[in-house]
Amino acid sequence: MNIANKITIIRILLIPVLIVFLTIDIPYHMEIALFVFVIASLTDKLDGYIARKYNLITDLGKFLDPLADKLLVSAALLMFIQLGRIDAWIVFIVLAREFAVTGLRAVAANKNIVIAASQLGKIKTTIQIITIIVILLNNFPFNLIGLHMDIILVYLTLIITIASGIDYFLKNLDIFTG
Repeated sequence: MNIANKITIIRILLIPVLIVFLTIDIPYHMEIALFVFVIASLTDKLDGYIARKYNLITDLGKFLDPLADKLLVSAALLMFIQLGRIDAWIVFIVLAREFAVTGLRAVAANKNIVIAASQLGKIKTTIQIITIIVILLNNFPFNLIGLHMDIILVYLTLIITIASGIDYFLKNLDIFTG
């Protein structure tokens, strides 16, 4: 296992740590959860950079990296339901899109077709991470000026998530007909 894959594994191992700090009631638990989430999110850029720079791209990495991303974002969003910070129906739509695109990729892979991450998909992931960070910050500093940026970002996440899912399917309809 190369260093890029080890970094991806670290991201996966940080997920239960994030969950613990989101659920326990100790001083600064949300700040610690924020720190864990940011570190885990940064490992995504780091492992990809290392894999590309040192030609360490492996099938294991191609499998683990998107899985780690989806697990990290899903864990945070699901915990936010429990904490009353996001509506369950929104998280359901986000997760349904992830399952649908993963299924699309599986069908494509069965036909020896690789569906690379689209630009819209990358934007979706970035917006999801920013949204989670703003929620973990309890809408700071936007709450100082009365701006509900957390709510705005949740709905922006929802819209971009739906749009990117539709985009993947429209660009790959031939997978189902060919």
